[in-house]
Amino acid sequence: MSDKVKFEIEFPIHASPRMLFQYFSLASSLDEWFADNVNSRGDLYTFIWEDTEEQAKLLKYETEEYMRYQWLEDEGEDVYFEFKIQVDDLTQDVSLIITDFAEEDEIDDAKMFWENQISELKRTIGA
Repeated sequence: MSDKVKFEIEFPIHASPRMLFQYFSLASSLDEWFADNVNSRGDLYTFIWEDTEEQAKLLKYETEEYMRYQWLEDEGEDVYFEFKIQVDDLTQDVSLIITDFAEEDEIDDAKMFWENQISELKRTIGA
């Protein structure tokens, strides 16, 4: 059983859901902001940061709505990381909701990681 705790962070993003979705679903777009290099073979994605390599499996997705991945080291546990695109019905404002899991004492670091990655994403897409 995992000791990891679920958390969500929401980021307003000025981009269309269609454009935003490709940045979570295509290896060639993920390596523009999420990792130094990303390779995919079927549902298996390899993320490379400097000298670290992590593999994740695509669990499920809905085009232009969300992508859910699971690190291979977490296989068999109910933990994942997810990019979810939410559009406000009234204002049409687009938000990105990140769902992830971390150990209780690592949640602040995990949130900081996501804040850094998402600011890199915003820079990449000019949002």
